[in-house]
Amino acid sequence: MCCSNHHKSRKHHSDRKPFLKIGLGIGASLLLLGAGYGYWGNRQTAKAALLKYSPQDVVYNQPLRASHLHNLGTETPIPFLPKDQPQPAIALSETTYDFGSVGPKDVVKRTVAIRNTGKAPLTISKAYTTCGCTTADFTSTVIPSGKVALVTVTFDAGFHDTRGMQVRRGVMIENNDPNQSKAEIWVTANVRQS
Repeated sequence: MCCSNHHKSRKHHSDRKPFLKIGLGIGASLLLLGAGYGYWGNRQTAKAALLKYSPQDVVYNQPLRASHLHNLGTETPIPFLPKDQPQPAIALSETTYDFGSVGPKDVVKRTVAIRNTGKAPLTISKAYTTCGCTTADFTSTVIPSGKVALVTVTFDAGFHDTRGMQVRRGVMIENNDPNQSKAEIWVTANVRQS
């Protein structure tokens, strides 16, 4: 009788092992998710804090409209500064944005901040878009150290027939940051049939 009870007890104990393994697996997964959220959440918070600005920070001189039509034969060289001098550094408030679902004739806009976090003026020498349905309006092409220019990206779903399609369009920003001389902003949208 004693041995019979002992055997039942062992069987009952071994039945718990799968539940223990599942519980440990779920706990480890939650721990990893929490760590990942903390990491990415802190990166986004740091990025947002970096690009907080007041209206006085925004520069409005030498505006530029970027479109898909650009003259490839008249390339403007990027005005890099000598390496032994202070350098500009470009920082974007965001590099991707999803407009979500849009109608086939909708025109949607998103404004992105460009901050010069470097020690010398940041010069945008050229900007263009990847499609004629997209334009980008810059408040300035020269951004002093610590200042901000705004770029408003406009996507016109009715420019050509994109009904029922997911579209991805880009804005290319050629500038004199020696570490990121071609910055990019990408927008996406799901264009409805009607």
